[in-house]
Amino acid sequence: MMNRSQQVPGSPIAGAQVVGRVAEVLRFVSQSMPEGCSTSQVAKRTDIARTTVHRLLTSLTHEGFIDRDQQTGRWFLGPEIYLMGNVAAERYDVSDIARHHLTALSEATGESAFLSMRRGNETVCMLRSDGSFPIRSFVLFEGKRFPLGVASAGLAILSFMPEETVDRYLATTDLAGQYGPEHSQAAIRERIAETRLNGYAVNPALIVEGSWGMGAAVFGPSGQPSWALSLTGIESRFSPDRRPELGNLLLEHAHRLSQHFSERHLANR
Repeated sequence: MMNRSQQVPGSPIAGAQVVGRVAEVLRFVSQSMPEGCSTSQVAKRTDIARTTVHRLLTSLTHEGFIDRDQQTGRWFLGPEIYLMGNVAAERYDVSDIARHHLTALSEATGESAFLSMRRGNETVCMLRSDGSFPIRSFVLFEGKRFPLGVASAGLAILSFMPEETVDRYLATTDLAGQYGPEHSQAAIRERIAETRLNGYAVNPALIVEGSWGMGAAVFGPSGQPSWALSLTGIESRFSPDRRPELGNLLLEHAHRLSQHFSERHLANR
């Protein structure tokens, strides 16, 4: 059976399949912003044949969804994405409500504060607010995606999803292959139990050495965890004595933000 990387150049792609591939390509280009990415990088990350990737990117460029730097050959998100994003923001943008919570968290702690949104089986960083402490972690930034269960935001969201959803996700996802043995199913289940006990998640430098994070789930009107607030910084700033203080601040703001979302939903009904 032919896999994606073995597809014959020029062969037709079924309609549903091409939509999925376009989505994969757009997501990867989004993750590469603002530096952009090469055709080879997109092909490697998406496991789609390079010739197919180039055809998709070229077609998306003609429609304005992708832009290309003619000097470097790197691909970027195009103006149509910006225009559509502004329209979609009327329905999905939460920045006006969330921004002052991030500012309050960063000012109170000195750390970098973030809002991440659940998108399928991933979290996407939407907003960042840096605190006064001069040494920062850059593991997380606007547009950065992590699978659920990876980083504090993804762990916080996964921990409060329905049990059957968690079981199904962990049974079909190999996080250890990309993120190491600390992301085995058993290890993640241990951290889920700890997160449920404390109310907040802790990432003890599992992605980048010395970079710690803590997160709390924010719940939507349906009662499901749809966003997360998180703090990141260097290990010395997340000492055992300080973690409860940071966790309680995260939970306080996550609770207030959840209430705001519910109230806005009721007002718009």
